[in-house]
Amino acid sequence: MVLFVPGFMQRGDAWRAVAELLPERYPSTLLDHREHELEGRLAEIAARDASVLVGYSLGGRLVLRAALRSPARYSGVVTVGATAGIEDRSERAARAEADAKLATWMEGASIEDIVAVWERQPLFADQSEPLIEAQRAGRLSHSPSDLASLLRTAGQGALEPVWDDLAGLDIPLLAIAGDHDERYADAARRLAAAVPRGRFELVEDAGHAPQLQRPEVVAGLITEFLGR
Repeated sequence: MVLFVPGFMQRGDAWRAVAELLPERYPSTLLDHREHELEGRLAEIAARDASVLVGYSLGGRLVLRAALRSPARYSGVVTVGATAGIEDRSERAARAEADAKLATWMEGASIEDIVAVWERQPLFADQSEPLIEAQRAGRLSHSPSDLASLLRTAGQGALEPVWDDLAGLDIPLLAIAGDHDERYADAARRLAAAVPRGRFELVEDAGHAPQLQRPEVVAGLITEFLGR
């Protein structure tokens, strides 16, 4: 079974366009998290009877850590727009401080204001307005306090990097990124090179969310990976 893990401020349904394009021989589950801190989300992943983990952005960071904790449980991992962490201590500390300030602001803000700020990030600048609107209901369904908790415990500033652990991950890994997303494309190349059985794939005409912008391409890449 393929377990699809969503990103920050997403529901499991954000993966539906890709999951529905997989052949029937690859059953899948869209994980809709109930927990909103790092260990709780990792426990939710571990509780599912999955053989392959697929995660986007925050979900990619989570599936990497889930696989590193229990590599014998899984036959493959797919990350989309993900990294194994911030290695520079000062950069990570600065990110943690920024995330803490953002989390504090979230706790006093309305979900509508939070979503409006989130959608204006440069990271999503290449997404069309209809695509942004299609994601809005899922984002609005979250609680500000839950988002703040998740940011404090699973944000990039809070997580220790796992780059040095990847050499011991002896299961196939597919790292996907959009060609407009230069930072995460570089991270995906490095992820694929860091594991013994890694592959890197670049999705053309896509940014940080190729699974939303080019779901047919991402589904094809995952299907090919599963077939191998």
